[in-house]
Amino acid sequence: MLSLRILKHAWSHLRLIEPPARIIELGAGDGTLLLRLARALPSRRGDTELALLDRQHVVSAETIDQFRSVGWRVKVVCEDALQWAGAPSAEPYDLCIATLFLHHFRDPELALLLEGVAARSRAFIAIEPHRGTLATLGSHLVGMLGVNAITREDAVKSVEAGFSSAEITAAWPGNVDSWWIREFRTLPFSQCFLAARQSVRRTDH
Repeated sequence: MLSLRILKHAWSHLRLIEPPARIIELGAGDGTLLLRLARALPSRRGDTELALLDRQHVVSAETIDQFRSVGWRVKVVCEDALQWAGAPSAEPYDLCIATLFLHHFRDPELALLLEGVAARSRAFIAIEPHRGTLATLGSHLVGMLGVNAITREDAVKSVEAGFSSAEITAAWPGNVDSWWIREFRTLPFSQCFLAARQSVRRTDH
C-alpha cells in the first residue's frame, strides 16, 4: 500500500488542469497497482484509456473487468519499453507512470527511455528506490518479514541501483524549458520524480 500512497501524492502534486484521459504504465506487471489507484482517486474521468506495457502478458481477465467497473478501458501492450521509447511519436499520452522500473536500466538506456517518455507523454511520474543509508539498512532487514532468499537479494540490489539527489533529473532530456520538474525523496525508502509540460499544469496556488 506504500506505493499507492506515494503514487496518489505524486498524482495530486502534478496539478494537472484536466484528469488524464490517456495513461500508460511502463513495466506494468499485473496491473493491480494502477487498479488500486483508479479505485482510490477522489475524481476520475469515466472515459479513461489505460495502456499496460510489459514484455509479458500477466494481466488477468478479472483485473481488466475490474478496471471496466471503474470506467477505465484497458489495453495490454506486450513490448519492450526501449522499443516503445524509440518508436515514432504518436499522439502523446496525458500521463506516463513507472514504479520501481527505471533502476533496471543502465545510464545510456535510461537516457533513451526518458527521451521517449518526454516525446510521448505530457506528464510523467516515476517512483524508484532511494539509494541511501536508511534504505540500505531496510533492504538488509527485509528477511525479518519472512520473505525468501530471492526477495532479500532483490531488495539489496534494488537499493544499490536506486537514485538519490537529482539523478533522474540529470538524465531527463536537455530541452527542459517547457517542463515543470521535481525530484525528491519520499520516506522511508523511495525517490520520486515528477515532470509535466507547463501547458498542462494549473498555475493557481
